[in-house]
Amino acid sequence: MAFNFGAPSGTSGTAAATAAPAGGFGGFGTTSTTAGSAFSFSAPTNTGTTALGGLFSQPAQAPTQSNQLINTASALSAPTLLGDERDAILAKWNQLQAFWGTGKGYFNNNIPPVEFTQENPFCRFKAVGYSCMPSNKDEDGLVVLVFNKKETEIRSQQQQLVESLHKVLGGNQTLTVNVEGTKTLPDDQTEVVIYVVERSPNGTSRRVPATTLYAHFEQANIKTQLQQLGVTLSMTRTELSPAQIKQLLQNPPAGVDPIIWEQAKVDNPDSEKLIPVPMVGFKELLRRLKVQDQMTKQHQTRLDIISEDISELQKNQTTSVAKIAQYKRKLMDLSHRTLQVLIKQEIQRKSGYAIQADEEQLRVQLDTIQGELNAPTQFKGRLNELMSQIRMQNHFGAVRSEERYYIDADLLREIKQHLKQQQEGLSHLISIIKDDLEDIKLVEHGLNETIHIRGGVFS
Repeated sequence: MAFNFGAPSGTSGTAAATAAPAGGFGGFGTTSTTAGSAFSFSAPTNTGTTALGGLFSQPAQAPTQSNQLINTASALSAPTLLGDERDAILAKWNQLQAFWGTGKGYFNNNIPPVEFTQENPFCRFKAVGYSCMPSNKDEDGLVVLVFNKKETEIRSQQQQLVESLHKVLGGNQTLTVNVEGTKTLPDDQTEVVIYVVERSPNGTSRRVPATTLYAHFEQANIKTQLQQLGVTLSMTRTELSPAQIKQLLQNPPAGVDPIIWEQAKVDNPDSEKLIPVPMVGFKELLRRLKVQDQMTKQHQTRLDIISEDISELQKNQTTSVAKIAQYKRKLMDLSHRTLQVLIKQEIQRKSGYAIQADEEQLRVQLDTIQGELNAPTQFKGRLNELMSQIRMQNHFGAVRSEERYYIDADLLREIKQHLKQQQEGLSHLISIIKDDLEDIKLVEHGLNETIHIRGGVFS
């Protein structure tokens, strides 16, 4: 979005489009077959600066505008309509209307009232937002057409739309209408970006400049035909020159406080891509809100598509990993088969020859390894043991997976309580047994001492 104040679309380049020359396009509708271009470039292409600046810059201080300012000041501060204390109430009422941006301010019986609009400097319902600056060049030839139709309807009838636009351009066979893209806008509107390619008799082709194409669309008869197709707005989508950007930033828009405008320039989050634009009134705020909501939905749709693509890629990755494992197994099998073929070939090649020393050495090593593998206490026994354990684990795992028992929570709680009581009873019994053992030890000790004493006496 950029530079669109109150227009139904929030796309690009409105101001630059409005400044395009009205008569710079002379090729549509002609049947000339000369080698020259069907388009006239005599009209200046830098008039966009003037138009863009006009949108933002304050008007010159003409006498009528000075009178307007004087009348506004009189209506807000010192009306003389009634000649009594009611003029003070009227002044407050005029101030309220000026703050709101609507109504008429009566202040003198002999002078017409002042019209209060939202562009007046006293209107409070203003803010400054930021819009993306277009990055396309005039040579790209991009022109935006806003249709009062839904995107689904535009897409379903895109071929008919292209043919209709070609007829609007005069049906010239050297011209081809192309649709760059479509986008949904609020209020069931659709933005269609088009460009026109012109083919010359020598076989070369070029895009018609955006300003030239827009100038043709702005002709009265062509504009009527576009309106019959459902077009509510047309504009170029071209980037602004550094001089245009500088003029836009230096001159605050009409009705915007220069201090607020300067602060908006300071707060610009990305001065290379964004430019401050005024938002006057609730309608403009609502429009931008709808556009923002529409863009959020488009972003969410794009995120959903990306998420689906990622899921599909993950599935493909899983399939690829499985195929890679399969190919590895197949490669291993083929390697073994190749080795067997090589062995048989080597056997046939060596048939009839005596065993060489290195071959005898390899045979001895292989016999040694084979003997170690076949030894009961060596690797073969361990391998058999591991295989038995694996079979048992697989068997018990299958049984456990098939036989699963579930215990009710209350029953499990009762079992825990019962086991706890049993544990406490066992602990108490163990303590009693320990005490009894201590008593038995004391009795035994006493008996031993008594026997010892009696033995001493009898001796």
